[in-house]
Amino acid sequence: MLRKLYDWLMSLAGTKNAPAALGTISFAESSFFPLPPDILLIPMVIAKRQKWWVYALICTIASVLGAFLGYAIGAFLFQTIGLPILEFYGAEHTFERFVGWYDQWGGWGILLGAVTPFPYKVLTIFSGSVGFDLLQFTLVSIVGRGIRFFLVSALLYWFGEPIRDFIEKRLGLMFIIFCTLLIGGFLAIKFMF
Repeated sequence: MLRKLYDWLMSLAGTKNAPAALGTISFAESSFFPLPPDILLIPMVIAKRQKWWVYALICTIASVLGAFLGYAIGAFLFQTIGLPILEFYGAEHTFERFVGWYDQWGGWGILLGAVTPFPYKVLTIFSGSVGFDLLQFTLVSIVGRGIRFFLVSALLYWFGEPIRDFIEKRLGLMFIIFCTLLIGGFLAIKFMF
């Protein structure tokens, strides 16, 4: 099954609809969607290495735009939409600690969350709910998401075929690592805050 999913993503990565799908996933992931855009970004860069920077730019722009949706959910629809999303990620009981963390770290905390596998949607919703400065939120989102996506894409560009061979030969291991990072991000929410 894992091989079929990988093969499907690789085949999708080479289609004309792949950039739109990548942008959609990147947008949604910053506000509500549980899976990161890496699931499509990685095979797209591997399939068309020369476009690595285009794909990174699509992810960055779409992710920042999606962050505004997450911010708006937190600011205007926290009780009706934001709280259920946070409950889904197990972050609803950490709100008070998160507010304290924001008071202490502010934009640096958002930047760290934007770069790491930490579920960024949690930070965008919390940022809106506490009224975090929108200009600062925008700047750290652009820088953080840009670093994250350009770094992943550049590494795939530079190491290209060896990375592809490594992934294809160790697909099960790669899936476990990916899931570990994803789950680790969710656990970080629970235990850090």
